Amino acid sequence: MTQTLDEISAILLYAAMGGYAIAFIAFTFDLARRSAVRTAVESGAERIAAARSGASARGGVGTLERPVAPARDREGVSLRVAVVLTVLSWLLHLGATVLRGVAGARVPWANMYEFAMTGTLLIMAVFLGLLLRRDLRFIGAGITGLVVLMLGVATVGFRVDVVPLPAALQSYWLVIHVLVAILGTAFFTIGFALSVVQLLQARREHDPASRLRLPASVPSAGVLENAAYRVVIVGFVFWTFTLIAGAIWAEAAWGRYWGWDTKEVWTFIIWVVFAGYIHARATRGWRGSRSAWLAIVGFSAVLFNFGIVNVFFKGLHAYSGL
Repeated sequence: MTQTLDEISAILLYAAMGGYAIAFIAFTFDLARRSAVRTAVESGAERIAAARSGASARGGVGTLERPVAPARDREGVSLRVAVVLTVLSWLLHLGATVLRGVAGARVPWANMYEFAMTGTLLIMAVFLGLLLRRDLRFIGAGITGLVVLMLGVATVGFRVDVVPLPAALQSYWLVIHVLVAILGTAFFTIGFALSVVQLLQARREHDPASRLRLPASVPSAGVLENAAYRVVIVGFVFWTFTLIAGAIWAEAAWGRYWGWDTKEVWTFIIWVVFAGYIHARATRGWRGSRSAWLAIVGFSAVLFNFGIVNVFFKGLHAYSGL
């Protein structure tokens, strides 16, 4: 029965990955389409402005083209398909995660495979939840692409059979500590995506002649920076609790709050990077590209902590299951 549930979970996860992949293509296609429309409209406006300028210089009215209407960032079929596919894929993803937990009779985040499964599920949940408040579909391609990549690595490199929990993990702190860490990671991921788009938008605003084009629905670099900052703060709160809960659990399991284990050190490094990001932006005036790069560095540290430290650095936290 356990094996059957795990097999169904795997099938649902592969189906979710396929849906996310198609959604990624649809999001990308829509971005390309709307960026091309904006470029064409802006080029037309520049030609009309040049024609008017020439006519004015000659002292005549001249024959001008009909004024170009402002760029309209119309919602295409591909964008609607992308959002619907993302929601349906998330439901399949949820089913896969729940079945994995039922198969193990525990929470589904006891090893790297399950952590990746649940982590990407919550990344998509945070993204879809934020869509109810703000139009963030312009980062849809980045989020779905990243989730497909993470799940691909997890299914190929991290997948293990369902096994009983090690003694050290048989604690209610497994539910609290790891779940909060996953939530922090989810918010850091959204902040990372917004920061990347912020850098692209800042480049376009700084050099209007650049060939870089983004849809009109993408906010200004300043708005993106503020959105990323708010999202990262939420993630930072979760990560702070992760550190505190981890120390309490360590004392209960090993008799000490802190032991400079590799995992503990990198968790603290991530906290320091994001604390520096928040402090520098709030008190030192680090705005614009510098704050965006700090958020990107922090997220890179999160990926390093999960993908490198868990695999290549052995210690008391070596519960990857590999």
